Amino acid sequence: MRDLDQRTEDLKCHIDRLSCQYMSNARSMNSEEKLQLLRQVQEAYGKCKEYGDDKVQLAMQTYEMVDKHIRRLDTDLARFEADLKEKHIESSDYDSCSSKGKKKGRGQKEKKAAKVKSKVKNSDDEAAKITQKKIKLVQTAEYGAPAGNFGKVHPSDVLDMPVDPNEPTYCLCHQVSYGEMIGCDNPDCSIEWFHFACVGLATKPRGKWFCPRCSQERKKK
Repeated sequence: MRDLDQRTEDLKCHIDRLSCQYMSNARSMNSEEKLQLLRQVQEAYGKCKEYGDDKVQLAMQTYEMVDKHIRRLDTDLARFEADLKEKHIESSDYDSCSSKGKKKGRGQKEKKAAKVKSKVKNSDDEAAKITQKKIKLVQTAEYGAPAGNFGKVHPSDVLDMPVDPNEPTYCLCHQVSYGEMIGCDNPDCSIEWFHFACVGLATKPRGKWFCPRCSQERKKK
Protein backbone atom coordinates (compact mmCIF):
# COMPACT_ATOMS: atom_id res chain seq x y z
CA MET A 1 0.00 0.00 0.00
CA ARG A 2 2.84 2.41 0.86
CA ASP A 3 4.59 1.58 -2.42
CA LEU A 4 1.40 2.36 -4.36
CA ASP A 5 1.05 5.65 -2.50
CA GLN A 6 4.62 6.59 -3.40
CA ARG A 7 4.10 5.72 -7.06
CA THR A 8 0.92 7.80 -7.15
CA GLU A 9 2.67 10.78 -5.59
CA ASP A 10 5.51 10.50 -8.09
CA LEU A 11 3.03 10.46 -10.95
CA LYS A 12 1.24 13.51 -9.57
CA CYS A 13 4.52 15.42 -9.50
CA HIS A 14 5.16 14.30 -13.09
CA ILE A 15 1.70 15.52 -14.13
CA ASP A 16 2.34 18.88 -12.45
CA ARG A 17 5.60 19.26 -14.38
CA LEU A 18 3.89 18.38 -17.67
CA SER A 19 1.08 20.82 -16.94
CA CYS A 20 3.52 23.63 -16.19
CA GLN A 21 5.45 22.82 -19.35
CA TYR A 22 2.26 22.97 -21.39
CA MET A 23 1.10 26.24 -19.85
CA SER A 24 4.52 27.87 -20.31
CA ASN A 25 5.13 26.77 -23.90
CA ALA A 26 1.61 26.51 -25.31
CA ARG A 27 2.01 29.56 -27.57
CA SER A 28 5.30 28.47 -29.06
CA MET A 29 4.28 24.80 -29.55
CA ASN A 30 2.67 23.47 -32.69
CA SER A 31 -0.46 21.28 -32.68
CA GLU A 32 1.44 18.00 -32.79
CA GLU A 33 3.60 18.92 -29.78
CA LYS A 34 0.55 20.03 -27.81
CA LEU A 35 -1.28 16.76 -28.52
CA GLN A 36 1.78 14.73 -27.56
CA LEU A 37 2.09 16.56 -24.23
CA LEU A 38 -1.63 16.19 -23.53
CA ARG A 39 -1.40 12.45 -24.26
CA GLN A 40 1.40 12.15 -21.71
CA VAL A 41 -0.75 13.91 -19.12
CA GLN A 42 -3.69 11.65 -19.96
CA GLU A 43 -1.57 8.50 -19.71
CA ALA A 44 -0.18 9.64 -16.35
CA TYR A 45 -3.71 10.22 -15.05
CA GLY A 46 -4.75 6.77 -16.29
CA LYS A 47 -1.82 5.23 -14.47
CA CYS A 48 -2.80 7.07 -11.29
CA LYS A 49 -6.28 5.62 -11.58
CA GLU A 50 -4.84 2.10 -11.96
CA TYR A 51 -2.81 2.60 -8.80
CA GLY A 52 -5.95 3.83 -7.04
CA ASP A 53 -7.89 0.75 -8.17
CA ASP A 54 -5.07 -1.49 -6.94
CA LYS A 55 -5.16 0.25 -3.54
CA VAL A 56 -8.92 -0.29 -3.24
CA GLN A 57 -8.50 -3.93 -4.27
CA LEU A 58 -5.79 -4.43 -1.68
CA ALA A 59 -7.92 -2.77 1.00
CA MET A 60 -10.85 -5.09 0.16
CA GLN A 61 -8.65 -8.17 0.34
CA THR A 62 -7.23 -7.01 3.68
CA TYR A 63 -10.75 -6.41 5.02
CA GLU A 64 -11.82 -9.87 3.89
CA MET A 65 -8.79 -11.49 5.52
CA VAL A 66 -9.34 -9.66 8.82
CA ASP A 67 -13.04 -10.58 8.76
CA LYS A 68 -12.19 -14.26 8.29
CA HIS A 69 -9.80 -14.19 11.25
CA ILE A 70 -12.43 -12.47 13.41
CA ARG A 71 -15.01 -15.11 12.55
CA ARG A 72 -12.47 -17.86 13.29
CA LEU A 73 -11.73 -16.28 16.69
CA ASP A 74 -15.48 -16.05 17.41
CA THR A 75 -15.85 -19.75 16.58
CA ASP A 76 -12.92 -20.73 18.82
CA LEU A 77 -14.29 -18.57 21.62
CA ALA A 78 -17.72 -20.22 21.38
CA ARG A 79 -16.13 -23.68 21.57
CA PHE A 80 -13.98 -22.63 24.53
CA GLU A 81 -17.06 -21.36 26.40
CA ALA A 82 -18.88 -24.63 25.64
CA ASP A 83 -15.95 -26.63 27.06
CA LEU A 84 -15.97 -24.51 30.23
CA LYS A 85 -19.71 -25.12 30.69
CA GLU A 86 -19.17 -28.85 30.19
CA LYS A 87 -16.43 -29.02 32.84
CA HIS A 88 -18.52 -26.93 35.26
CA ILE A 89 -21.51 -29.30 34.91
CA GLU A 90 -19.35 -32.39 35.47
CA SER A 91 -17.69 -30.83 38.51
CA SER A 92 -21.07 -29.84 40.04
CA ASP A 93 -22.51 -33.35 39.53
CA TYR A 94 -19.44 -34.97 41.07
CA ASP A 95 -19.51 -32.70 44.14
CA SER A 96 -23.22 -33.40 44.63
CA CYS A 97 -22.80 -37.17 44.48
CA SER A 98 -19.76 -37.12 46.78
CA SER A 99 -21.65 -35.05 49.34
CA LYS A 100 -24.60 -37.47 49.35
CA GLY A 101 -22.27 -40.46 49.70
CA LYS A 102 -20.51 -38.91 52.71
CA LYS A 103 -23.78 -38.10 54.49
CA LYS A 104 -25.11 -41.61 53.92
CA GLY A 105 -21.90 -43.25 55.12
CA ARG A 106 -21.79 -41.02 58.21
CA GLY A 107 -25.38 -41.98 59.15
CA GLN A 108 -24.73 -45.69 58.81
CA LYS A 109 -21.54 -45.36 60.85
CA GLU A 110 -23.32 -43.60 63.70
CA LYS A 111 -26.15 -46.17 63.83
CA LYS A 112 -23.76 -49.11 63.93
CA ALA A 113 -21.56 -47.44 66.52
CA ALA A 114 -24.56 -46.81 68.77
CA LYS A 115 -25.69 -50.44 68.60
CA VAL A 116 -22.23 -51.78 69.36
CA LYS A 117 -21.74 -49.40 72.28
CA SER A 118 -25.02 -50.46 73.89
CA LYS A 119 -24.04 -54.14 73.73
CA VAL A 120 -20.38 -54.07 74.72
CA LYS A 121 -19.71 -51.06 76.94
CA ASN A 122 -16.99 -52.60 79.11
CA SER A 123 -15.06 -54.61 76.54
CA ASP A 124 -11.77 -53.14 75.34
CA ASP A 125 -11.56 -55.70 72.56
CA GLU A 126 -15.01 -54.83 71.30
CA ALA A 127 -14.15 -51.13 71.46
CA ALA A 128 -11.13 -51.79 69.25
CA LYS A 129 -13.33 -53.65 66.77
CA ILE A 130 -15.77 -50.76 66.74
CA THR A 131 -12.89 -48.38 66.01
CA GLN A 132 -11.86 -50.55 63.04
CA LYS A 133 -15.41 -50.49 61.74
CA LYS A 134 -15.51 -46.71 62.07
CA ILE A 135 -12.34 -46.37 60.01
CA LYS A 136 -13.69 -48.66 57.30
CA LEU A 137 -16.99 -46.80 57.19
CA VAL A 138 -15.25 -43.45 56.89
CA GLN A 139 -13.03 -44.78 54.12
CA THR A 140 -16.05 -46.17 52.31
CA ALA A 141 -17.92 -42.91 52.64
CA GLU A 142 -14.97 -40.83 51.40
CA TYR A 143 -13.55 -43.07 48.69
CA GLY A 144 -16.06 -45.76 47.84
CA ALA A 145 -19.14 -43.66 47.09
CA PRO A 146 -20.34 -44.30 43.53
CA ALA A 147 -19.69 -41.36 41.31
CA GLY A 148 -22.65 -42.17 39.07
CA ASN A 149 -22.81 -42.24 35.30
CA PHE A 150 -22.51 -38.73 34.05
CA GLY A 151 -23.72 -38.26 30.49
CA LYS A 152 -21.06 -36.49 28.54
CA VAL A 153 -22.24 -33.05 27.53
CA HIS A 154 -21.17 -32.36 24.01
CA PRO A 155 -20.96 -28.69 23.04
CA SER A 156 -23.42 -27.86 20.31
CA ASP A 157 -21.98 -27.58 16.87
CA VAL A 158 -20.78 -24.05 16.39
CA LEU A 159 -22.39 -22.48 13.35
CA ASP A 160 -20.50 -20.17 11.08
CA MET A 161 -20.47 -16.65 12.45
CA PRO A 162 -22.73 -14.24 10.61
CA VAL A 163 -21.23 -11.74 8.24
CA ASP A 164 -20.85 -8.24 9.59
CA PRO A 165 -24.16 -6.47 8.73
CA ASN A 166 -22.28 -3.19 8.33
CA GLU A 167 -20.03 -4.59 5.60
CA PRO A 168 -20.89 -2.97 2.25
CA THR A 169 -22.08 -5.05 -0.70
CA TYR A 170 -20.97 -4.78 -4.31
CA CYS A 171 -21.42 -6.23 -7.77
CA LEU A 172 -24.50 -7.51 -9.60
CA CYS A 173 -24.81 -10.29 -7.01
CA HIS A 174 -25.10 -7.79 -4.12
CA GLN A 175 -22.52 -9.70 -2.06
CA VAL A 176 -19.59 -8.52 0.07
CA SER A 177 -16.13 -8.13 -1.39
CA TYR A 178 -14.11 -11.31 -2.01
CA GLY A 179 -11.48 -12.48 -4.45
CA GLU A 180 -10.44 -10.22 -7.33
CA MET A 181 -12.65 -7.27 -8.20
CA ILE A 182 -12.67 -4.58 -10.88
CA GLY A 183 -14.00 -1.04 -10.81
CA CYS A 184 -16.26 0.43 -13.49
CA ASP A 185 -14.75 3.47 -15.25
CA ASN A 186 -18.09 5.22 -15.36
CA PRO A 187 -17.91 7.80 -12.52
CA ASP A 188 -21.73 7.70 -12.25
CA CYS A 189 -21.93 3.91 -11.89
CA SER A 190 -24.24 3.05 -8.99
CA ILE A 191 -22.40 -0.21 -8.17
CA GLU A 192 -18.75 0.71 -8.96
CA TRP A 193 -17.09 -2.60 -8.02
CA PHE A 194 -17.66 -6.08 -9.49
CA HIS A 195 -16.34 -9.61 -8.88
CA PHE A 196 -14.34 -10.99 -11.79
CA ALA A 197 -16.47 -14.14 -12.00
CA CYS A 198 -19.76 -12.21 -12.05
CA VAL A 199 -18.76 -10.18 -15.12
CA GLY A 200 -16.93 -12.98 -16.93
CA LEU A 201 -13.36 -11.78 -16.37
CA ALA A 202 -10.29 -13.87 -15.66
CA THR A 203 -7.71 -11.07 -15.70
CA LYS A 204 -7.87 -7.29 -15.48
CA PRO A 205 -8.37 -5.84 -18.99
CA ARG A 206 -6.20 -3.08 -20.32
CA GLY A 207 -7.57 0.40 -20.69
CA LYS A 208 -11.01 1.46 -19.53
CA TRP A 209 -13.61 -1.09 -18.51
CA PHE A 210 -17.35 -0.56 -18.11
CA CYS A 211 -19.79 -2.86 -16.34
CA PRO A 212 -22.61 -4.55 -18.31
CA ARG A 213 -25.20 -1.97 -17.25
CA CYS A 214 -23.04 1.04 -18.09
CA SER A 215 -22.02 -0.57 -21.40
CA GLN A 216 -25.67 -0.85 -22.41
CA GLU A 217 -26.30 2.76 -21.42
CA ARG A 218 -23.32 3.90 -23.50
CA LYS A 219 -24.59 1.95 -26.54
CA LYS A 220 -27.99 3.66 -26.26
CA LYS A 221 -26.29 7.05 -26.39
